Amino acid sequence: MSVVDVGVSREGLAALLNQVRKRTESLAGPLSAEDQTVQSMPDCSPTKWHRAHTTWFFETFVLGTYVDDYRPVDERFNYLFNSYYVAAGPRYSRHERGNLTRPGCDEIGRYRSQIDQRLETLLERCSESDFAEIANLVILGLNHEEQHQELLLADAKHMLSFGLGDTAYHKQPKPAAGVASPMSWVDYDGGLVEVGYSGDSFHFDNEFPRHQTFLQPYQLADRLVTVGEWLDFVEDGGYRRPEMWLSDGWVQRERRGWEMPLYWSKNDAGDYQVHSMYGTTPLEESEPVAHISFYEADAFASWAGKRLPTEAEWEHAAAAEFRAVRGNFMESGVFHPTSASQSAEKAKQLDSDGLSQQFGDCWEWTASPYRPYPGYRIPDGAIGEYNGKFMINTMVLKGGCAFTPEKHIRSTYRNFYHPHTRWHLSGLRLAN
Repeated sequence: MSVVDVGVSREGLAALLNQVRKRTESLAGPLSAEDQTVQSMPDCSPTKWHRAHTTWFFETFVLGTYVDDYRPVDERFNYLFNSYYVAAGPRYSRHERGNLTRPGCDEIGRYRSQIDQRLETLLERCSESDFAEIANLVILGLNHEEQHQELLLADAKHMLSFGLGDTAYHKQPKPAAGVASPMSWVDYDGGLVEVGYSGDSFHFDNEFPRHQTFLQPYQLADRLVTVGEWLDFVEDGGYRRPEMWLSDGWVQRERRGWEMPLYWSKNDAGDYQVHSMYGTTPLEESEPVAHISFYEADAFASWAGKRLPTEAEWEHAAAAEFRAVRGNFMESGVFHPTSASQSAEKAKQLDSDGLSQQFGDCWEWTASPYRPYPGYRIPDGAIGEYNGKFMINTMVLKGGCAFTPEKHIRSTYRNFYHPHTRWHLSGLRLAN
C-alpha cells in the first residue's frame, strides 16, 4: 500500500504511466522469446511473466475496481499472473511459471497494449472524486512495476548465466573499471534519532510510521567492500572457517556448496572470472563485490573484525550526510556495479570525507531483520498483502542497485530478502 499526496494532473499521470510501461518493454527487448520463457530457479520468474503480472496488477486493482461491469481481457490471466495476493483468488504455482509456454510473448505484448489503452481511457473519463483514489493506485502500480523492472534484469542475468557462448544481455563492451581508494571511516554521533518516512509524496506502507530510536556512536566505511578485498577473504579460507559464520549461515554454505560469490568461477588457467550482463569477464578488483548472501556478508564482516550496519544507522547516516539520491542506477545503462571513483563521479559526491556509493551500485545488507515499525498496521484488503505479511525471516537491504530505477529509491526505502539469497544485486558496507 502507498500514501501519496495526489498533486499530479491527469495528463501528467498518463505520461508517467506511458514512460514506465514503455521502459519495461525496452528492458525486455534484448531477450528472445525463448529467453523470456525460461525460469532458471524458483526464486526467479520468466521475463514474460513479469510483463504480464505488472499488467494484471493494473487490470485487477485499478480497472476491475473503477470500471463499471468490467470484463477482463482473459479470465485465465487472474489465475496465471496473480503472484501472492490470496484475497484476489487462487494462483498458479510460483515455481512452475517456466512451464507456461502460452500465452506467448506476442500475446502478452497485446495484453499490455489493451490494458494501457483502457487505463488511458479511465484516466480521461473518471470523475474528479474518483481520480484521487485512482491516481493513488496507479502510482502504486507504477512503483510496483519498477520493482519488477529490477527483478526482470536480475532474473534475466541468472537465466543467461546457464548458457554457453553468448551469455551477454548487453552487446557492447563492458566499461573500463575505475579505481578504489583505501577504505576509510566516517564518524557519526548517534543519540536519539528519527527514522522512517516523513512527507506527503509516495512511499510504501512499510516505511512508516516515522519514529525515534537510540543509536550509540558508530562508524561507517566510506565505500562498499570491493572484489579485491573479497578475494583476500576467499584466499584466507573465509569459506572454510566456520568460526566466522553464523550457525545457520554455515549450514547454508555447506548445503549449497558456496566457495565464492554467485557468478564467480575459475577458468582453465585458474584465473577468477565472473558472469555479468556483458557475458563472462575477468574479475575487476576495484569494483564492489556483488551477489552475496546476508550470511556471506556477515562472515566477511566477522573476518574483517567489523560488523554490518543496522538499518537505523544506515538511514541516519544518509540524513546526516544530506545525501541526495544519485548514483549508478538503471538509468546509467551500465547494469553493473562500478568502482567507488566511477560512482562518486556519477553521484557528484566530491567530499572525500563523506560516504560514497550509498545509493546505487549494490543493495547493502544491514544487520536488521525486516520487522514492522512501532505503530505499523497492515492496510485492509488485497493491497495490504503487499508488504506486511513478509515481515518475518528476512533481512533489510538499503540503497538500491545498478538495476534499480533512480527515482524509485529513498533513504527510507526498505528492501528485504531471505538471508541465504544471492541472485539479487547485493553487496555490503562495513560498520564499526
